[in-house]
Amino acid sequence: MSALIYDYNPEELSALLADWGEPAYRSRQIWDGLFRHFWQSPSEFTTLPKSLRENLENNLNFMGLEPARYLNSADGQTRKTLFRLEDGQQVEAVLMRYDDITGKDEGRQGRRTLCISTQAGCAMGCSFCATGQMGFKRHLSSGEIVAQVMYYARLLNDIGEKVTNIVLMGMGEPFHNYDNTMKAIDCLNDAGGYNLGARRFTISTVGLVPEIRRFADENRQINLAVSLHASEDEVRAAMMPINKKYNIDEVLDACRYYIQKTNRRVSFEWALIRGINDTRAQASRLAARLQGLLCHVNAIPLNPTTGYQGQPTDPDKARQFKETLERSGIPCSIRMRRGIDIQAGCGQLASRTQV
Repeated sequence: MSALIYDYNPEELSALLADWGEPAYRSRQIWDGLFRHFWQSPSEFTTLPKSLRENLENNLNFMGLEPARYLNSADGQTRKTLFRLEDGQQVEAVLMRYDDITGKDEGRQGRRTLCISTQAGCAMGCSFCATGQMGFKRHLSSGEIVAQVMYYARLLNDIGEKVTNIVLMGMGEPFHNYDNTMKAIDCLNDAGGYNLGARRFTISTVGLVPEIRRFADENRQINLAVSLHASEDEVRAAMMPINKKYNIDEVLDACRYYIQKTNRRVSFEWALIRGINDTRAQASRLAARLQGLLCHVNAIPLNPTTGYQGQPTDPDKARQFKETLERSGIPCSIRMRRGIDIQAGCGQLASRTQV
């Protein structure tokens, strides 16, 4: 199996080409072709000599994944793609279109947000998550993470649009695959390449405390989201086994450390599940725990999965949950569920196609 071209950062690519006897500027030409022209085969790199193109063809893989299936939502705003990796594993990525214009970089197109995967399957075992129900298969390489983005970047480029935001909330726990996740983001953030700003990325974690602290020490400008989903350890542990290793107090202490080190806000993710965590009492306890934290709560009605019996909250309960938090001074948004008709929740399409 050939090495994936996207697994190389600029320094590593330069070193590889130096071993081949190529001048240093060839690395930048290849980087430019990959991330600005979206070329996906050596034959497209016509600025390179034929001998180098042949070397690239013989030694490197320019694909890494292939779309096996895709689904478009009925409203045309969400597209989900199931990718098959070189070893047969499968991962998903989702494109979500938002037509509200929120900043100058969006221009007239609105936001184009990608939700991408960092692992095939997941080891965290969250009971309500389709990926967690699949179990862990393997980590993705940094290049396999990048390749998901480039697939959608090409599709959008063909219609005069571009990716505006990337959330690492797809299949897998990004902090369980920390080094590859950060390397992928660094490649996509590189000013000489795709040049997507650090604040355009959001990493979502179930609350791996050592990695939150490591992330804080690196003082990155990437947004941090923490999946909380309950304000009591007993409730959270029943949904999220990781709570038995890192309880809510430990997770919130790590978040305080992150805020202290970076002065950046933490978002807390909350899947609203009917009768479980959508009550006023849960919201009141959550507000008490979050007092004094620079934070925001993103609540979203549960995406149902076949492996979990819980049901999404109803609109009135969601509104009451939000109002209870806000009366206590905790900002809260109720997010739209996107792509319900195409099983856009993490892992839902992959789990249906597993043999």
